[in-house]
Amino acid sequence: MSSVPVLYSYFRSSCSWRVRIALALKQIQYKQKGVHLLNNGGEQHSDEYKSINPMEQVPTLIIDGLTLTQSLPIMEYLEETRPDIHPLLPGDPVDRVRVRQIAEIINGGIQPVQNLSVLQAVGPERKMQWGHDAIHKGFVAIEELLKNHSKGKYCIGDSVTLADICLVPQVYNATRFKVDMSLFPTIARINAALEELPEFRKAHYTAQPDTPEELKKS
Repeated sequence: MSSVPVLYSYFRSSCSWRVRIALALKQIQYKQKGVHLLNNGGEQHSDEYKSINPMEQVPTLIIDGLTLTQSLPIMEYLEETRPDIHPLLPGDPVDRVRVRQIAEIINGGIQPVQNLSVLQAVGPERKMQWGHDAIHKGFVAIEELLKNHSKGKYCIGDSVTLADICLVPQVYNATRFKVDMSLFPTIARINAALEELPEFRKAHYTAQPDTPEELKKS
């Protein structure tokens, strides 16, 4: 239990990005090991990494003597084992289900449809439109949820939750795929507020050990 946690991460992976935010909010110090998803055909496919994560994906978090994969279960584990440090789920069951709805739209309905392996299968000629359409469709649903149920500064209330953690990396992906964010003013407002928080700045893709020098913030 006393060893320093290790996060296997790729700087621009939205799933890794989520876990970095959660670790920052939970004030957990950790070491980071970069897994480059493109170099040499993808370091996630190496025998060494497959022995840690058979799905050949990032992130993987080694913590408390456990090897954990998949970003949402990792964050749920951090919440359940460290509930007193910045709770990531609200106490009210209705608010809690709204948080989980937003997180799952991103985690299950958007990100897997536009992740690297799918885009590689779609091919270079179609990948921009494919990614754009997947994100746009999901953001239409999230914008409606937020308009109807957001009750504060962030997705659900004035405290950062799992929904917010999932939202920010996905907004970055939206900009990569040229989604018109003016169509989603509530998402854009919340994202802007979240990006000002120190934990979100610390977890940003431009501030990671494996971020290429030309992409790092000065």
